[in-house]
Amino acid sequence: MDYVILVDEKDNAVGKEEKLEAHRQGKLHRAFSIYVFNKKGQLMLQKRHSAKYHSGGLWTNTCCSHPRPGEPLSEAAHRRLQDEMGFDCELKEAFSFIYHVSLDKGLAEHEYLHIFIGNFEGTPVINEEEAEGWKWMDFKELCQDMKKNPQAYTKWFQLTIDRLAHYLE
Repeated sequence: MDYVILVDEKDNAVGKEEKLEAHRQGKLHRAFSIYVFNKKGQLMLQKRHSAKYHSGGLWTNTCCSHPRPGEPLSEAAHRRLQDEMGFDCELKEAFSFIYHVSLDKGLAEHEYLHIFIGNFEGTPVINEEEAEGWKWMDFKELCQDMKKNPQAYTKWFQLTIDRLAHYLE
């Protein structure tokens, strides 16, 4: 059984909850999203597997997940990047914010979200239980497409993209 770390508005751990139950109840928990770029300034996107417990079949950032109780955030980020995309790279924590959105299947995300940025020039070897595709996409083209086709992207990715654009400027 997977657990998430419940936190307060300052990211202090206040407990743990089974992952699916935390998403059913919309409890605030710690999470991270990883954004990996190549030298051309393209962002590696992941297409979530259609069988995921929410947001299946949607395009999103390179990797996202939750640290386990007692697991340092940066270790969790590297672990999940390797698990989902089959590679690792140096990651820098850029910023964090809290958001709350309703999802499909009666679930909600209420996360204290930490954003990590990395660089990579290779080809991922995706975990086909996690992702059903990947691609490099020009960041400016991505921002434009996200506005035209929001239904193709995860909600947290849409909430993060403007903040990321400002951070990268």
